[in-house]
Amino acid sequence: MRKLSLFCHHWVAASLFSLGLAGIGLMNLAMETTCMAEELWPQWRGGSQNGVAAGEHFPTQWSETSGVDWKVKLPGLGGSTPVIVGSSAFLTYGSAEHNHLAALDLNTGETRWSVALGADRGGKHRKGSGSNPSPVTDGKHVYAYYRSGDLACVDLQGNVKWQLNLQDKFGEDTLWWDLGTSPLLTEQAVVVAVMQSGPSYLVAFDKTSGDKLWQSDRALDAPEESAQSYTTPLNVTVDGKPMIAVMGADHLTLHTRDNGKQVGVLGGFNPDAEKYFRSISSPVAAGEIIVCPYARGATLTGVNMRLLAEGKEATVWFRDDIGSDVPTPAALGNNVYVVGDGKSDRGQISCLDIQTGKTKWQVQLPKSRHGFTSSPLVAGNHLYVTQEDAVTFVIGPLDAEEPSLVATNELDDNTPFTVASPVPVGDSLLIRTREHLYRVSAAKAK
Repeated sequence: MRKLSLFCHHWVAASLFSLGLAGIGLMNLAMETTCMAEELWPQWRGGSQNGVAAGEHFPTQWSETSGVDWKVKLPGLGGSTPVIVGSSAFLTYGSAEHNHLAALDLNTGETRWSVALGADRGGKHRKGSGSNPSPVTDGKHVYAYYRSGDLACVDLQGNVKWQLNLQDKFGEDTLWWDLGTSPLLTEQAVVVAVMQSGPSYLVAFDKTSGDKLWQSDRALDAPEESAQSYTTPLNVTVDGKPMIAVMGADHLTLHTRDNGKQVGVLGGFNPDAEKYFRSISSPVAAGEIIVCPYARGATLTGVNMRLLAEGKEATVWFRDDIGSDVPTPAALGNNVYVVGDGKSDRGQISCLDIQTGKTKWQVQLPKSRHGFTSSPLVAGNHLYVTQEDAVTFVIGPLDAEEPSLVATNELDDNTPFTVASPVPVGDSLLIRTREHLYRVSAAKAK
């Protein structure tokens, strides 16, 4: 495994900053992480929540017989994407009627420990489970959230520091399908967004004690299923101020990070009041622009967050010919990468200018009956897109005028549905399929 270099040290600090761990103690935490960790991938979409890996050399070709460092069968089902601290991957699953959080050795795939965290409620949808939300970590603790409403803080040795249940405190889950929203970390808190038919809110708990710090009601006018959202909030900076962006229930909202106060709201994503515009794909932000997929993959909107916070007209571009229903876009620099997953645009990969929304290039993946739930990853000079049958397509080079499909990688565990996103580990990738976790490496790939 790649050792932590000076470059990686700075990336760790940047990742922690984007998680909201800036200010007092940031450098100490970054230094502590440097001493203890070889790797850090703190949440589902990475440290900056934009689906971009640090580093340059990642595998582009692998198969079940070439390029696989190890493969382990997981003891239960879950759709969560692993997070990384040091030499461990942390992931959630349901097994023996309980929610579990487990630490796996990155060198061997062996389970170091597993802890039960409440009763597993299973899944309603064939793609779903009781362990869809991905855990998050600040490098010292891991925070896990489940469909049952259980939220827990566990240290890196598997000791439960605190545990609570949101549904016991604030009311039952009324989502029609399986909870998918992952928690978010700020300087002091772990924040959860609950967007459903009925009472909806943001709530923040102290990371150390589990005590409630604040709760912000998010009562917005959206009909039936359109009031429900499976998106994950974003840490953003707006005019130098740390904020939280939340997409769902036909609206984008901005909230102060210290107390959850709503400082900006944008509607209009569902002008005809369609009843079933539930929101799954999360927004992605770069600079002042946040890109919001909506309308079951039929629309994509670019919003200037500074103008939104100022109460001004904030929509800077709009597309109704492109979008993504489930995969969350990736963003790097001035580019946003979108995976089409509708009936008409399935497998259409688009690179857009994030400032204008104009298409820079498109690549059409091979037609398939399988869809896309996993979100894309930018790693090195390539874009990685994983299909629901665990086939990973590699597109690049991204600095070319017209990137193309350069590799199609299949694995034996092609049982539907692979929904977790690929995770960078040094110069390798972790791929969570329906029943297994793989580590694929450039060192062994042909």
